[in-house]
Order: sequence, then structure tokens, then C-alpha cells
Amino acid sequence: MGLINGPTDLYLLLIGLVAAERLAELAIARRNARWSLSRGAVEYGRGHYPAMVALHTALLLGCVVEPLVADRSFLPALGWSALALVLASQFLRWWCIATLGARWNTRVLVVPGLPLVAAGPYRLLRHPNYVAVVVEGAALPLVHTAWVTAAGFTVLNLLLLAVRIRCEEDALAYAAPVYRSAVPAEGRAR
Repeated sequence: MGLINGPTDLYLLLIGLVAAERLAELAIARRNARWSLSRGAVEYGRGHYPAMVALHTALLLGCVVEPLVADRSFLPALGWSALALVLASQFLRWWCIATLGARWNTRVLVVPGLPLVAAGPYRLLRHPNYVAVVVEGAALPLVHTAWVTAAGFTVLNLLLLAVRIRCEEDALAYAAPVYRSAVPAEGRAR
């Protein structure tokens, strides 16, 4: 017998890798926050940040607990399709991180006077990182049929994103007054 004995073990390994990726994101965010704050950044939306952290932590916990407690089976057609979406969302997330560079953060930090970013995925979508979050939040639990976690996270995440995106929009409009007129709601730039 090897260390990995089937789909559940592989799935738990995937969740562990995603958790490690989240820790790497937080390290990048801390470094980028220091960079932004040293340049006069203003933080917006502090009040909803703890709820966002709690929700994303609950997602990872639900991904582990639900398949084990509810004895969910791995359904290959669903699992492999969901995994493809998870991988696509990871690609999009890291494309956002690479494009924004030191300006990327898990917090809403805006450095006044910096030009809007209109490269990478931001030339196509206004909030591509949140597209990645929505897709991953729905797909990751479904890799191992954790549909309650997928549904619960999706509903709560959409409520949180309504607050978060409004906060980001207001912050960007304040820091760069041309933001709302220069960037169509469905469009590009950041």
C-alpha cells in the first residue's frame, strides 16, 4: 500500500495544496501591503475582511469535512470537470497576481496617483480575480461531490462579493477619478 490510496486521498492532497497556495498568497499580500503602505496607500473595507477570511477558511474545511462525514463518492465526470475548472481558476488568479505585481493584495489597498492597470486579464475583465474566486469556490468542493459546501460557499461568497466589489469600485474611483468614466462596468482596467 502506498501513501495515496484512491480518489479521496488525492482529493485531500489537492485541498492541502490549495491551502498551501492560500498561505503563499497571504505572504505575498503581506509583502505587497508593506510596499503599498510605504507609498501612501489607503485601506478600504477593513470591516468585511475578517468575514472574507472566515468564509475562505470555511470553504477549505468544508471541502475536507463534507466528503468524509457524508461519505461522498468520487464521480469521475463531475470530479474531473470540476478539477479542470479549479486549475483554470488558479491560472486566472496567478495571472492577476503577476499582472498587478506589488499592487495585488487580499486587502483593498489603493496607492493614490498610480495609473490604472489595463494589462493582462484586466484588459478583458474589470474584476478577473473575483471570477477566479467564484469559479474555484464552486468547483473545488465538487471535485469530490461536496455539493453542500459548494452551494453554501457560493451563496455566501456572492453576498460578500457584492460588498467587496462595491468597496473596490469606490476606492478606485476615489484614487483615480477617471476610473468610472474610463472603464465600462463590464470592461477592463484596474
